[in-house]
Amino acid sequence: MKITSISACSVDMKLKEPYTIAYETVSHTTNIFIKIETNTGITGFGCAAPDLPVTGETSGSVLRAVKDSIEPSLKGADPHRLIYQLEKIRTPLRNQPSAMALVDMALFDILGKTANLPLYILLGGFRDRMRTSITIGIIPIQETLEKAAGFVRDGFKIIKLKGGNNVEEDIEKIKKIREKVGPTIELRFDANQGYSVENAILFVKKTKSEKVQILEQPTPKGQPDQLRLITDVVPIPVMADESLMDLRDAFRLAKKGLVDTVNVKLMKVGGINEAMHINSVAKAANLEVMVGCMDESALSIAAGLHFALAKPNVEYADLDGHLDLINDPAAGAVVLKEGILFPTNLPGLGFNLDI
Repeated sequence: MKITSISACSVDMKLKEPYTIAYETVSHTTNIFIKIETNTGITGFGCAAPDLPVTGETSGSVLRAVKDSIEPSLKGADPHRLIYQLEKIRTPLRNQPSAMALVDMALFDILGKTANLPLYILLGGFRDRMRTSITIGIIPIQETLEKAAGFVRDGFKIIKLKGGNNVEEDIEKIKKIREKVGPTIELRFDANQGYSVENAILFVKKTKSEKVQILEQPTPKGQPDQLRLITDVVPIPVMADESLMDLRDAFRLAKKGLVDTVNVKLMKVGGINEAMHINSVAKAANLEVMVGCMDESALSIAAGLHFALAKPNVEYADLDGHLDLINDPAAGAVVLKEGILFPTNLPGLGFNLDI
């Protein structure tokens, strides 16, 4: 098999409702889609969701990477030699993780389609469905409660609350959400680097009775040792998100015992192949893994889901980044039923784009 054609395009998508986190407000996103065609008629698709504050990329830089590095390196190559092809572009794309994820997905898609198997089966097939959390951004308390109640009515069993700007308000929100939704709904909290060590510890102490499941990235990513000061004293799992960008970060977090669990996002780490390496490091260190996402098309959400379904060490999913996108060209690439995500069970990533 040989790659005969590589093309890419950008798609701007507005969000149905803008949301706010500790360091920005988001109202739209631009995803890049790639199409890799072969001489056998099998075509692979991938998606990048560049985010300048997180991945250091823009849609323009990803498109330039396709033109300047990806297409010249891969056209005429054998896509089944997946690792070899990824290594060829690793150096020129060393600072472009979502561009790496773009190619990684498309090559895995081709592999699954060649085998005529859904990718999660090819990667291990540990489970066939997974619950996902649904996220509430930083909004007034009454709106927060209304959203939480609506998500529960829709069947979601896990709510993730964003905060980090005001610890007292965050504590009040968690308490009132718990009162609103009852004891069986799981609550997670993401401070998005907004807390000091002291505020993170205070938050956990004051919300003990609300049984928050996870405290995600409470402190700044540039000061990872602060995470251990929290992990060592609070009774709930502390998770690294922005502090985990690559395999080396995973090793440091694991070696120093800085956290209890890690959030692996394909856009941050460079795709499924790298995510599996990070998952192995986490497993060796007895760290749980959550697969997370950015504001991503359902196509890349599908890639994250296939990774999560394949590996038993991936305990949690936060794969809701596609739910508010308007005019997503890959809508339907995953199936959501009452807070549970399913793959389409078609070969590869399970979806063919019309691009």
